[in-house]
Amino acid sequence: MTDDEPLWTPSSEALKDAPLGAFMAAASAVSGRAIPDYDALHAWSVEDLPAFWALIWDWCGIVGDRGPRTLIDGDRMPGARFFPDARLNFAENLLKQSGDGDALVFRGEDKVARRLSWDELRDLVSRMQQLFRARGIKAGDRVAAMMPNMPETVAAMLAVTSLGAVWSSCSPDFGEQGVLDRFGQIEPSLFIAPDGYWYAGKRIDVADKIAAVVARIPSIRAAFIIDYLGEAERVAAHSDKAETLSVALASFEATDIFFEQLPFDHPLYILYSSGTTGVPKCIVHSAGGTLIQHLKEHRLHAGLREGDRFFYFTTCGWMMWNWLVTGLASGAVLLLYDGSPFYPDGDVIFSFAQDEKMSYFGTSAKFIDSVRKGGLRPIETHDLSTVRVISSTGSPLAPENFRFVYDAIKRDVHLASISGGTDIVSCFVLGIPTKPVYGGQIQGPGLGMDIGVFDDDGRSLNSGKGELVCKRPFPSMPLMFWNDPDGTKYRAAYFERYRNIWCQGDFAQWTDHGGIMIHGRSDTTLNPGGVRIGTAEIYNQIERLDEILDSICIGQEWDGDVRVILFVVLKPGIVLDELLEKTIRRIIRTGASPRHVPAKIISVSSVPRTKSGKLAEIAVRDVVHGRAVKNQEALSNPEVLELYRNLKNLLE
Repeated sequence: MTDDEPLWTPSSEALKDAPLGAFMAAASAVSGRAIPDYDALHAWSVEDLPAFWALIWDWCGIVGDRGPRTLIDGDRMPGARFFPDARLNFAENLLKQSGDGDALVFRGEDKVARRLSWDELRDLVSRMQQLFRARGIKAGDRVAAMMPNMPETVAAMLAVTSLGAVWSSCSPDFGEQGVLDRFGQIEPSLFIAPDGYWYAGKRIDVADKIAAVVARIPSIRAAFIIDYLGEAERVAAHSDKAETLSVALASFEATDIFFEQLPFDHPLYILYSSGTTGVPKCIVHSAGGTLIQHLKEHRLHAGLREGDRFFYFTTCGWMMWNWLVTGLASGAVLLLYDGSPFYPDGDVIFSFAQDEKMSYFGTSAKFIDSVRKGGLRPIETHDLSTVRVISSTGSPLAPENFRFVYDAIKRDVHLASISGGTDIVSCFVLGIPTKPVYGGQIQGPGLGMDIGVFDDDGRSLNSGKGELVCKRPFPSMPLMFWNDPDGTKYRAAYFERYRNIWCQGDFAQWTDHGGIMIHGRSDTTLNPGGVRIGTAEIYNQIERLDEILDSICIGQEWDGDVRVILFVVLKPGIVLDELLEKTIRRIIRTGASPRHVPAKIISVSSVPRTKSGKLAEIAVRDVVHGRAVKNQEALSNPEVLELYRNLKNLLE
């Protein structure tokens, strides 16, 4: 099957059941014009932003006062404001449900398994809210959490945001300096952490790290230690400011939750850039913008319905955690997992999907590639009949892995490759449940997102590769960067290249089917002979080879030009001999172009990745060129950078 033929087409039943169809009818009524398909709906959504976003608010049932105005200064980026008169509370919108049905289902390593009903979740949020208020937390204060993806993390976020305080989180695998680089900038009043965590069968102790963080961030008034490994009392004893959460909560009984009513633009989250080029930027997101954007994506693009069982494999240091938890606002059950997705074997997530009758299976392109290269075929070993959507993000999903999903995981499933970022805590381009799926392509732009591809001179491209841009404002643009009072860093990050146009920094192109292909980050594009090449174009070819487990590609400055260098991690027992090198070059030449063929192919034992699993191409490029690597704490395995230093065959 070629990539010009759809891998999946929605059935008539799927089309009938998709919430997107009902929304089209509502949009037609509001706009007074026929809206027969997604393309027509998208065109209206970007032409009439006020009408579209007002309809999203009403159709999704947002709790709050919408106010009379939907958009002011809509011709300014940055500067546009959505729902300037609105009042709402983010947590209130996530806690609309009640009863004894599942709200959270948690699974961790060492056979850890827990469930919280909606009533149990509300009770825990109530008690946490009372505790935080008693410790002086109020609207605008920051609360920082270094936590696993577990029920207490979700409850703490809801308690914090119910008060109008600002939530910021990272995962417990961050090093001490990585935590300080992030939370030290935002001056949190409270710190929340576990007594340790599991990964790949090992108990990981964090007591010394917690004590150091509390000692070195003077704004922290108290730290609450959550019992995960049964060591909370011991860990809390390492700091005078720390206490176990269970003891701190003991004096509080559940009551009605208070929801502070706040402006649409009230700060909700602080997220962080990867930090691979310096100290991480602190990106502040609004409560209203995050809520309405996620509701749109969940209800219309993911097809999420009340009672669906919603999963994304993520840590609390990746924006997909923030995206996942908003699923509560649609009445979905959150399926939370903490630990390695391949321990004790590669079946663990598929078993979770089968046991919990998962509806939405969210993961990364790297996970899908690892499943394929591990020889797993869940279609033959697991009952995934309830899974309607498999979603992939983090990096471009190669055509080979699109085909693998339909061949080896599930045939009748909507495979949604999605892309956006921490910058917008949501998506620019993503799945569309009413359109076919083609290999290697993201189905199209999100509703209300006026996406384009520009050349270097700011001209719009209908074909060919260029910069992914957004031409009109959207609600989930960051409010600001923390400690950037005049907005200089904010404007430089997104609006420096094109005036009044958001430039995302992705190298992309439109497809003949109206979809998008992303070829990698613009700052990692290769320029041999002055021709821009996206690294993902090379990875897409490499991933077809079972002999290669992983790879990373950079451009090396050489003899007045740039040459392509490819590093490969080989399967055990495989050697990078002349035959394999020829095979790699042939596949890249025929699958991409002669310009994509690397000048050098080098075998390494590992590749560096960020904490969220992204390839650290800039870090490798800096090492190869003898430049200092900024903020190695952003990497999950910084020690492997030494594999790339002073390589003899890169000197010839």
